[in-house]
Amino acid sequence: MAISSVDGSTAAAASANSIGLQDFLKILLTQLNYQDPLKPMDNQAFMAQMAQFTALEQTQRMNDKLDLLIANQSALQSVGLIGRQVDVTTNSGNITGTVASLSLQGDQPKLSVRTSDGSLLEDLGLAQVSAVR
Repeated sequence: MAISSVDGSTAAAASANSIGLQDFLKILLTQLNYQDPLKPMDNQAFMAQMAQFTALEQTQRMNDKLDLLIANQSALQSVGLIGRQVDVTTNSGNITGTVASLSLQGDQPKLSVRTSDGSLLEDLGLAQVSAVR
């Protein structure tokens, strides 16, 4: 038996995020199909809805571009770590070493850190870097 939220706030927030432009267009077309021909939709209300659709689409595009900007900024900041000494948190504890290389494959940059004993730790994420010296 599944247990659901009592207040329903998380379900309402999740459903608000899942409505997209296509959903709004479906609602508008359904509304236009079933409207009373003797009492058509008010022109001002129709234009207000179209303005909301346009604002929604522009907001979605802006969010996509912000995500891309954040990913690019993260990659650019990680380039500055090459050759610097960093403290890295791993499963075996904190390790200090020098960033030897950087891999930009995927959406997150990965660091390779050479420790003082000469071993190379690879595929470390930026979140694992606790300090830069």
